[in-house]
Amino acid sequence: MKVLVVGNGGREHALAWKLLQSKQIEQVVCAPGNGGTAGIKGCQNLPLAVDDFEGISQFALHEGISLILVGPEVPLAKGITDYLNSKGLKVFGPTRAGAQIEASKAWAKALMQEAGIPTAQAAVFTEAAAAKSYVKAQGAPIVVKADGLAAGKGVIVAETVEQAQAAIDAMFGGEFGSAGKFVVIEECLTGEEVSVLALTDGLTIRPLQPAQDHKRIGEGDTGENTGGMGAYAPAPIATKEVMARIQKEVLEKAIAALKAKGIDYRGVLYAGLMMTPKGDFKVLEFNCRFGDPETQVVLPLLETPLEELILACVEQRLAQMPPIAWKQGAAVTVVTASGGYPGAYEKGKVITGIEQAEALGTTVFHAGTNLNQEQLLTDGGRVLNVTAVGENFDQALAQAYAGIQCIHFEGMYYRRDIGHRVR
Repeated sequence: MKVLVVGNGGREHALAWKLLQSKQIEQVVCAPGNGGTAGIKGCQNLPLAVDDFEGISQFALHEGISLILVGPEVPLAKGITDYLNSKGLKVFGPTRAGAQIEASKAWAKALMQEAGIPTAQAAVFTEAAAAKSYVKAQGAPIVVKADGLAAGKGVIVAETVEQAQAAIDAMFGGEFGSAGKFVVIEECLTGEEVSVLALTDGLTIRPLQPAQDHKRIGEGDTGENTGGMGAYAPAPIATKEVMARIQKEVLEKAIAALKAKGIDYRGVLYAGLMMTPKGDFKVLEFNCRFGDPETQVVLPLLETPLEELILACVEQRLAQMPPIAWKQGAAVTVVTASGGYPGAYEKGKVITGIEQAEALGTTVFHAGTNLNQEQLLTDGGRVLNVTAVGENFDQALAQAYAGIQCIHFEGMYYRRDIGHRVR
């Protein structure tokens, strides 16, 4: 099989890496890919933008691509699956209608309320004055979210009413572009977050190992939200009993609700949940694709060939698949970021030491890199995901951080406390 992976981040590098471990996969093409995917044996980069639907479809048809995996949410929200399906291509990723579950927080919230899925109390606003008076009445802490896609940064956890009102002004003032046309204001839930990525063919839904992501830029989970500074799996807080409840009370209800709306959802449904100290949970958000950086810790633990699961979803026969097989142990990834991220940062810094890090047994997934005449350069806010698998978390964390010591680029930043909840 030849597979095309759409995207250019750490998630897409991990998908390509995992697919190429299978004897069934002859070649993986990444559009546009990055400096890491350029260097994998059996993988090539295709210089096409993720929203160049016509270019992607022409290439896939011409080259006999058997399967297309869409990594990022933006092309899904723009309807890449609808377009490629209309050309007779097999695509793993929901249609535009299904992708609304991530592309509009207000739409997702309404779906959860209709389906009886446990979630935070919320209200949706179209103008600042009403949103501000609601915040005043509710008090703080409170959560202010841009309705649309904002690259993981459109969520402000406001500790004070003033902070919340400043966030409302920023969103309606265009800081997140069209993502801030609607604003969702939610009660602030406390506890531990867990990410459950599930595969579905629209009828059956199966969760992968639960992961925990570190969203905040600063150590001790402080500072601004980012796209994710590190992750680990399996998250111990999501016990077997908790996962059985999530399956029944969240995943199956969501798929049934989508189906009731006439949406044929084939792809990843990712539930971000808050676990309360009492062991209950509420859904914070749904995403319509593999998580990043959660994918980078879930896939190294997966034993079942990835393409078998993906094809079963695309061909709507997931129910016939045997249970998903997992390796024993734990996986950890630590993100190295450009100085200044998640604010303004510079690109084009020379990266060294990846080979030495991998010689220690880590796998380095590239998130924001570019290969320029054999020289590897930084090309994003999140640059690398240094990943390790061990018999336990201590072992995996020690290995990942030993790997990071080998790597260098100007302004490199990483959190030294990834996995602090399981240490």
